[in-house]
Amino acid sequence: MNEPTDEFSFLPEQAAETGIDAPVPCGERLSLAFPDGRTLSALRYAPADSSAPSPVVTFLHGAGLNAHTWDTTILALGLPALAIDLPGHGDSSWRSDAAYVARVLAPDVAAGMDAWTSAPQVLVGQSLGGLTAAAVAASRPDLVRELVVIDITPGIDSNAGPTQIREFFAGPVDWASRDELVDRALAFGLGGGTRRKAERGVYFNSRVRPDGRVEWKHHFAHLANAMAASPEAAEAGATQQDAVSAVLGESGWEDLAAVAAPTTLIRGERGYVTDADADEFARRQAEASVVTVHAGHNVQEDVPLELGERLRTLAVAE
Repeated sequence: MNEPTDEFSFLPEQAAETGIDAPVPCGERLSLAFPDGRTLSALRYAPADSSAPSPVVTFLHGAGLNAHTWDTTILALGLPALAIDLPGHGDSSWRSDAAYVARVLAPDVAAGMDAWTSAPQVLVGQSLGGLTAAAVAASRPDLVRELVVIDITPGIDSNAGPTQIREFFAGPVDWASRDELVDRALAFGLGGGTRRKAERGVYFNSRVRPDGRVEWKHHFAHLANAMAASPEAAEAGATQQDAVSAVLGESGWEDLAAVAAPTTLIRGERGYVTDADADEFARRQAEASVVTVHAGHNVQEDVPLELGERLRTLAVAE
């Protein structure tokens, strides 16, 4: 594949593909250093015609993704925005303890929002990012004006996924070139349906090591590969995950109950949230809104225009 000149050079073609007739926003990469040596990375977008460049909407992606999953949604949004790479993903540091759970990730996200925003945000999180967003809203209400949780509720394994995705990431963790990764994604029926979309996804989710080999940026692929190589570890890990999921489910409901901001659940009709899950969410969060859209789990990639328009309505409301 032809390497782009910079990570934002895809934006014009993404706008053209989806029929967005608006100036492409200016994007910049941000980095925040923590005392323990880790860093948190993010993308900040300011529309070309914006008179208020400070973000009004902050986005948190799901497991195995990165901040660029929101690109087209942010194009449709048309407002200043911040998209954070969760720890262990994108350009943010991996955690040595592999503790990629909402309450552990929330303080890092809050620190990023403190550094990079200047007013309470419409905080949007998908999957693992949705549970993390709820934990942020519960612990730091001063940072959140509206909470939008996408295709996840407490008790659902935010690291789960279709068998093909688990097998895809459990394969090799390094390749001779990004083209090999693109070929693999297409062979698994992944990548968005076209080679060009697969190339974009692979570019954002991989990096070239000093030895010239290409590897996944996110920690999950490396963890999945290690588990696949050891059946004993995989069995023990599955048992441990069941126990952890039960605990996290309860803590997730506790976080949502503590959220003071107006809350919306957006679920994909082909996503992870079942009718029973949505009913339980509505029962526990009686004042929240529940919306179903024609999408799978990655709503931001399936219906970015619809999602961007919905979020814009929330963000500009008085």
